[in-house]
Amino acid sequence: MRRAAAAALATAVACVPVAPREPIGQTPPPSSSPPTGPVAFDFASLDERSVSAPAFRGKPAVLAFLVSDSLAGQAEADVMARVAQRQAGAAHVAIVALEPPERRELVQGFLSFFTDRTRAPLLGAMADADTLLGQGPFGDVRGLTVLVLDRAGHVVFRRSGVVEAADIARALAAATM
Repeated sequence: MRRAAAAALATAVACVPVAPREPIGQTPPPSSSPPTGPVAFDFASLDERSVSAPAFRGKPAVLAFLVSDSLAGQAEADVMARVAQRQAGAAHVAIVALEPPERRELVQGFLSFFTDRTRAPLLGAMADADTLLGQGPFGDVRGLTVLVLDRAGHVVFRRSGVVEAADIARALAAATM
């Protein structure tokens, strides 16, 4: 009887969730501070639509820097597709893949999965070499990082990890004021 009780207690203790130091999908805050003025950027688009500061000027924008083969990246891509669907015409929404150029076709397939399913105007691009090293125009965005830019291209929202659509919507609303 004591053995059964001890086994039950050990099983119950083993099943208690342990909170990680950081929420799943989070990365530590970037080591470099984000830019304070409008950001000049131009990422290699996955289609004919530009993912650049000049193309985005005049509308707020959401950029998600992610890796396509991570669970957090896939979760955020789904969120981004829903945001793009809701913001169609009102804001630019883009995924920037933090992957080497040789993975371009894989990233295109990844992006098409989310855009075909939702019919969302979700843009896609490949990060440049400096961004892959954490030294790109937005500072260190390695890991999953979501940014919201205002109409002039200023970063008004920055968060690491999976960001919910409601948080992005609030940041976009603030960016249009």
